[in-house]
Amino acid sequence: MSNPELALPEGDRALLGALRCAAFDFDGVFTDNAVYVSETGQETVRCTRADGIGLERLRSLGVHAVVISTEVNPVVSARCRKLKLPCLQGCEDKVAALASFLAEIHVSMENASFLGNDVNDADLLRKVGFPAVVADASTEVIPLAKFQTRALGGHGAVREFCDLVWRIHGR
Repeated sequence: MSNPELALPEGDRALLGALRCAAFDFDGVFTDNAVYVSETGQETVRCTRADGIGLERLRSLGVHAVVISTEVNPVVSARCRKLKLPCLQGCEDKVAALASFLAEIHVSMENASFLGNDVNDADLLRKVGFPAVVADASTEVIPLAKFQTRALGGHGAVREFCDLVWRIHGR
């Protein structure tokens, strides 16, 4: 299997090399977009533990990471706490949410990436320096991405993206 970064144009590799913040959608990116609902209404989701190592690698590079989600859900909060990951929920305007976060950490939108999967991610995919989508993303957002993971959402897509950044940074 070939390395995905080798297929990236030099300009895109440069964007990843200058990356200072990686933002992620949650549902369909950290999860497989499925939800399990108990008889009491409690929701649970499936995530992969491998994402945690990828996020640690980003932190070791000095790259900030954040989850930006349209929905407000305790399961998202719980997973983000476990991953020591800032989580912005209830974001109807994901562009404004990321812009505010970036202002706090003094990073430009050009030095940020976003890994998304669906139409509610389109505006943010158009704004960041390095837009990316998961393998099973909506066909409407795939053309907006500079990179599409081979892994499906919830099945290692976050880890794959983090590993790509890790390799581009020369690790």
